[in-house]
Amino acid sequence: MRMIALWRRAAAEFTGTASLVTVVVGSGIMAHKLSPDGAVQLLANSTATVFGLAVLIAVFGPVSGAHFNPVVSLVDWWLGRSSRTGLTLREVGVYAVAQTAGAISGAVLANLMFGLSAVSWSQTARDGSSLWLAEIVATTGLLVVIVSLLRNGRAAVIPAAVGAYIGAAYWFTSSTSFANPAVTIGRAFTDTYAGIAPASVPGFVAAQAIGMIAAIGLIAVFYPTAVESEPQHV
Repeated sequence: MRMIALWRRAAAEFTGTASLVTVVVGSGIMAHKLSPDGAVQLLANSTATVFGLAVLIAVFGPVSGAHFNPVVSLVDWWLGRSSRTGLTLREVGVYAVAQTAGAISGAVLANLMFGLSAVSWSQTARDGSSLWLAEIVATTGLLVVIVSLLRNGRAAVIPAAVGAYIGAAYWFTSSTSFANPAVTIGRAFTDTYAGIAPASVPGFVAAQAIGMIAAIGLIAVFYPTAVESEPQHV
């Protein structure tokens, strides 16, 4: 993958993240239009995200790794820094810029598709220790899922597994599992069902950073190195 030009990988990260946020925001708007029931809205939003995310990872994974998430890119750098198998810090920076720009563009696109202003700052406050704890849990789990599958030679199931994890985390976390600083920033640009008030963004991003650190610790305990072959069960 490192053989692919960085600008191509950055373009894939931009497009993939933009598409992801379009799915999240657009399905949230549609769900809100079609049903007044909160549970139905969350079900519709999470279902669209599960399938959309799985497809996007499958499409863009061969190009850029389909990170769509700065904490995923940072963990890739951290885990591969000694063996030089991961991203460089420069590449992490390029990925993060592309991901964030893509997330904002995706929110703008979703707004425009539903006849809304291109940018409408969200008024949905998402603050408090319970939500921040939920973001720590959601981010930690996401990273452990990704790295555990990579290190056990099961990369082929990552699209389905990551989609399934995020879909489940929509329901078992009080924050509905943003687990992504770029997506969090992008969702501040839409005053719709999936939005987050700009003032709430720093707390979510800080919690996601803590979740990243927690994930690195768990990975060091359970998956310190890649497994050469499938484990034997007895």
